[in-house]
Amino acid sequence: MAASVNESSDSKDGVGNLVAATKSLKLSLEKSKAIGLALKKAGPRLDEINQRLPSLEAAVRPIRADKDALVAVGGHINRAVGPAAAVLKVFDAVHGLEKSLLSDPRNDLPGYLSVLKRLEEALRFLGDNCGLAIQWLEDIVEYLEDNTVADERYLLNLKKLLKGLRDFGNKEQRQCLDGGILDAALDKLESEFRQLLMEHTVPLPMSSSPSLGEQACIAPSPLPVTVIQKLQAIMGRLVANNGLEKCISIYVEVRSSNVRASLQALDLDYLEISVSEFNDVQSIEAYISNWGKHLEFAVKHLLEAEYKLCSDVFERIGVNVWMGCFAKIASQAGILAFLQFGKTVTESKKDPIKLLKLLDIFASLNKLRLDFNRLFGGAACLEIQNLTRDLIKKLIDGAAEIFWELLVQVELQRQIAPPPDGGVPRLVSFITEYCNKLLGDDYKPILTQVLVIHQSWKHEKFQERLLITEVLNIIKAVELNLETWIKAYEDTTLSNFFGMNNHWHLYRHLKGTKLGDLLGDSWLKEHEQYKDYYAAVFLRDSWGKLPGHLSREGLILFSGGRATARDLVKKRLKTFNETFDDMYKQQSNWMVSERDLREKTCQLIVQAVVPVYRSFMQNYGPLVEQDASSNKYAKYSVQTLEQMLLSLFRPKPGRYGSFVVRDSSGKLNNAVADLRRTASAVN
Repeated sequence: MAASVNESSDSKDGVGNLVAATKSLKLSLEKSKAIGLALKKAGPRLDEINQRLPSLEAAVRPIRADKDALVAVGGHINRAVGPAAAVLKVFDAVHGLEKSLLSDPRNDLPGYLSVLKRLEEALRFLGDNCGLAIQWLEDIVEYLEDNTVADERYLLNLKKLLKGLRDFGNKEQRQCLDGGILDAALDKLESEFRQLLMEHTVPLPMSSSPSLGEQACIAPSPLPVTVIQKLQAIMGRLVANNGLEKCISIYVEVRSSNVRASLQALDLDYLEISVSEFNDVQSIEAYISNWGKHLEFAVKHLLEAEYKLCSDVFERIGVNVWMGCFAKIASQAGILAFLQFGKTVTESKKDPIKLLKLLDIFASLNKLRLDFNRLFGGAACLEIQNLTRDLIKKLIDGAAEIFWELLVQVELQRQIAPPPDGGVPRLVSFITEYCNKLLGDDYKPILTQVLVIHQSWKHEKFQERLLITEVLNIIKAVELNLETWIKAYEDTTLSNFFGMNNHWHLYRHLKGTKLGDLLGDSWLKEHEQYKDYYAAVFLRDSWGKLPGHLSREGLILFSGGRATARDLVKKRLKTFNETFDDMYKQQSNWMVSERDLREKTCQLIVQAVVPVYRSFMQNYGPLVEQDASSNKYAKYSVQTLEQMLLSLFRPKPGRYGSFVVRDSSGKLNNAVADLRRTASAVN
């Protein structure tokens, strides 16, 4: 039993051990699984730790730096923080100005300018201090790098940031601050500058009439003082930011367009005319007359006002600036076009009438000489000065050349045949009035001045008597032409008629004139006598012979009967009628331009013919009036005959004459000109 008990006890112990071993094995397996799972999870962590080890090493590296280096870092940082903090504070202040600077300057211009000035001061501060702050920060980076106090990648990032800050230190970069707030503010000021100018720049209202009349005394209203002050204030800020040229550009654009607008009503299209667009100076003489008035108005009133205004607006900047500004306004407003027109006239075909027009242009410029010197005398107006000098030289050279060649031109006319109508040649009528004009109060002083200048250029002295002598020589040449032409007629009657016509013209048109006074009373009396002589010979040899065909010889004492008397009357009337018709037909084409001479000559003819004809018809007309063919012999009534004679020598419309002009090469050009146009040119 004891053995059984023992066996039973041993059996229980073996089972217990087995259970315990089983549990232990299970625990070992579970631990193994847990360890496997832990190892599986530890793998990525180990990889992560392995990746972080360099950065951890870099982070720990400063701990390994030299103790003195670590201690010195603080001082470097403290020195850099102060300037950097000040710069950051200014950046914040600049950002605070944005709202004000993006508003409309007109609402509060002084306030706007004040804010803008603060922005400029802030930018200047940044410009002056950013460099210092950056330098301190760069010193820190250099210290950290030299003493291995910081990681290389960290230092590289710091260097990139500092480079960006140093680039921002450039002025162009600072202007981009807050999206370019400075440029935006300057653009607003430029717009306000332009708007102020345009609102107070109004063209001068004018009539399109060539005669300026009372308007010549009107000048454009100057800008109000308050507006000028605003413009100057705006300009001060723009100039401080290199905006002077922009200010000048805006000012010139607005003010020059205003001057052009003021001149538009004057119809100045003629200023663009070219030499090829007109045949001679007569075709544009009306333009030349208006040119002087328009130029005087433009200079004395419009440009004078702009000159003063430029001085007022830009006075704080300097005389060179406002003079340059005015020069641009004058050029763009059209002063160059005025001068170019004058030059175009000087380049037109040479013509005696052109001399007067050149003198007109010279007189206009001479009248404005002091104004030109004052307004356009600065270096900025060099183009205007050069064009003006060139124009004056061409005017003087051209006028002197035409004047000194005038005698030659008159002598050349001697080769031309006299007019077939016995009238006054264009040359004679033209020269008499032309020379009177040259010696008149309007042209003599100008021509004298021109000739004095021209002679001085040749280093020769001009005496006023030379002008008078030359004019007298021209008149003498005209006299010689008349003598030549009188002898050139084959018909002596027409020759006498021509002599009567022209000697009377000289007497009639020179008596009481300055030229006539120079020639003297004896000269005038001589031509009057020549007129009387040629008139008497003309009447004697032509109409004076006509009454001889109505002789009563053989009729008073005739006793051969009525039929014989009638035949004799018919014969004499037939001869009279035929002679009268021939003479009337021929002389109907002749002309006397002077009304008083024409009426007197016709009256003398009537007195020589009509009384004899009336008496003859009263006494012997009845002998043929009852005849079947009476109309053949009693062809004219006394009244008809008188009316026909009184209608003789009247000017015919559309007459033309020739005027030979020598060109610069000395050749002859036959320039045909309308007499009526010529007359209008010298009246």
